[in-house]
Amino acid sequence: MKKIDALIIGAGPTGLFTAHQLSLIGLNCEIVDNLDKIGGQCIELYPDKPIYDIPAIPECTGEELTNNLINQLKPFNIKFHMSERVDEVKNNSGNWEVKTSKGTKFSTPNVIIAGGVGSFEPRKFAPKECEKYENKTIFYSVKDKSIFKGKTVSIFGGGDSALDWAIELSKNSKINLIHRRDEFRGAQSSVDKVKELEKEGKISLFTHYQLKNVKGSNNLESIEIEHDNKELKNIKTDYMLGFFGLIMQLGPIVDWGLNLDKKTIAVDTEKFETNQKGIYAVGDICSYPGKLKLILSGFHEGALAARACFKLARPNEKYRFEFTTSSKTIKNRLGVKE
Repeated sequence: MKKIDALIIGAGPTGLFTAHQLSLIGLNCEIVDNLDKIGGQCIELYPDKPIYDIPAIPECTGEELTNNLINQLKPFNIKFHMSERVDEVKNNSGNWEVKTSKGTKFSTPNVIIAGGVGSFEPRKFAPKECEKYENKTIFYSVKDKSIFKGKTVSIFGGGDSALDWAIELSKNSKINLIHRRDEFRGAQSSVDKVKELEKEGKISLFTHYQLKNVKGSNNLESIEIEHDNKELKNIKTDYMLGFFGLIMQLGPIVDWGLNLDKKTIAVDTEKFETNQKGIYAVGDICSYPGKLKLILSGFHEGALAARACFKLARPNEKYRFEFTTSSKTIKNRLGVKE
């Protein structure tokens, strides 16, 4: 079990800046996030869209903001646990014992929930039979494209992810692209490329079809798809990818004994602490009178929560506020040479 000063749940902008604030005051922390990429909503929902309300940055994309926050954290070597969800949080003599979906265990006096609007989870295939193949031959994201080389891959979806992976994987795999409509939501250039690859015989395109059933023993062997007119087709396939977007849920947080206000967590405005001592909520997931769902608000909330963590992590030490412009201690932590 890892003993740390604070655990941050959520690797979006607020979680990243909170880690920076904890590190500046000498506390060690680690970050857990259910997504496979750092950046939270900024990366999942609007990586290329411009943001205009970050102080002193007239315009930046979600990806640029995330990269800058990651660079700001480099001096501290923060450990990230991506594609892990916090499933259990239990109090043990004043410390919180935390367990993730991958079995990672932490013991910490402070847990900071910076989970945006909850955990992002992929929309999944409807047939229940798909569950036994998940993370074996059925996936909702691509972590290692080499496993598909020389195989038949059936891709479902009509957005950018489905189109982009159909194009990419068609270089070394036989691709079936299945979509429930004629129109695709992705970039027109990608749509044009898919149709070009269809003419070349590298992609088989099935529109107005949806998944009806899957077949196989230990591994996926074939799928049955159904047309709008109820016509059925059986297609041999080795792998299946589904790109139906993400759904946002509070997940296990609802069982942690916190005061929930609809899909947010009620906090005070001194420490952004919940009704449970040592558990804080910052960013879009917290609620209080006058709350604004702005990234800059999350930064403010994270800074105050970090200072509150010091008292529980270092009960025998007195916290002393210091400016980064003049503190030699902080500059040493940042690796700044004078």
